[in-house]
Amino acid sequence: MTVQIKRVYQPASPEDGYRVLVDRLWPRGLSKASLKLDEWIKEIAPSSELRRRFHHDESHWEEFQRRYFKELDNRSALVEQLIQRARVGNLTLLYAAKDEIHNNAMALRNYLERKSV
Repeated sequence: MTVQIKRVYQPASPEDGYRVLVDRLWPRGLSKASLKLDEWIKEIAPSSELRRRFHHDESHWEEFQRRYFKELDNRSALVEQLIQRARVGNLTLLYAAKDEIHNNAMALRNYLERKSV
C-alpha cells in the first residue's frame, strides 16, 4: 500500500497516482482545474471543532491524532475507500496546511497504515 502526502501548492506528478484532497475547506488561491484533483473527500477531514482546537499547534499533535482517529473510526466506509485505492496504485493525500509534519493528511496516512495491516 502506497500513501503519499503532498501540499496542494506543490505541482502534480505522474507518481502521485490518485489525488485526493482531504481538507474540509477549499485551499485559498487555487482553482479546481489547477489542482488536478481526482476527488475531494471533505467528510474525511477532521471536524471543524477539532480543527479549530488544534489550530496547527504541534504541542497538541498527539491529542489531535487521538481525537481524529476516534472520528475516523466512525467513517469506516470512507477509510476503506482510501485503503482500497492505495492497494491498487499510488494514493496521494492533498492538504493545504503550512506545517508539513503536523497536519490532518499526515495523521490520516498514519491511521490508514495502521488499519491496512
